[in-house]
Amino acid sequence: MASSITIENIDAAYGSVRVLEDVSLNARAGETVALLGTNGNGKSTLIKCIMGIVRPSAGRIVAEIDGVKHNLVGRSTQEIVDLGIALVPEGRRLFPKLTVEENLLLGAFRPTARAQIKPNMEFCFTAFPRLAERRTQLAGSMSGGEQQMLALARALMSAPKILLVDEPSVGLAPLLVARTIDAIKELKDHYQLTVLMAEQNFTQAIRIADRGYVIVHGKIAFEGGSADELNNNDLIRQFYLGM
Repeated sequence: MASSITIENIDAAYGSVRVLEDVSLNARAGETVALLGTNGNGKSTLIKCIMGIVRPSAGRIVAEIDGVKHNLVGRSTQEIVDLGIALVPEGRRLFPKLTVEENLLLGAFRPTARAQIKPNMEFCFTAFPRLAERRTQLAGSMSGGEQQMLALARALMSAPKILLVDEPSVGLAPLLVARTIDAIKELKDHYQLTVLMAEQNFTQAIRIADRGYVIVHGKIAFEGGSADELNNNDLIRQFYLGM
């Protein structure tokens, strides 16, 4: 059944430093929504609010999963993952001294995912043949691009309905960025996921995004109803295209 996420009037701060102010956005069922912004504008903080890592000081975050609405604010990260929301974190956050296969198995710790370990792992190895080749290799000894593939695959092992991806292009060469973005689309289509992707690489993000938002200094500065609207916006041209 359909899954979506709605964020309403979120404020968040680190101590006395306000990072998000009155942020509202949504990702409807089956969409890929891009959250665009340069470094330090609050993208990762918003993702952490959704996952329960940072607690908002105001606002609501509601995930509708299989037709049931859940207020995420105040829930633990484990509870949020158990609902069917997975995060591919910035910087990948793998277990470097565990093998590829061990990292994938840890991704399937939530009860609903355990029954799907075999087919999900088979799909991950089909989607990312390099991971199959290196299933016994330590994650920390792999290249940055390979580690990003593993981070994506590990998130999918939790059998999510909603996938959050935080800065997938960070630290990757341009060719690997394109491959990573393509992989997100492939996985989203195969599993019929709803995807919210925080990304600063505008050109790559809008290749797969249905629509998106631009966040500037912790506030939503623009909402684009399509990739074309984003591409033709003056704010986008100023911040990303140098025009």
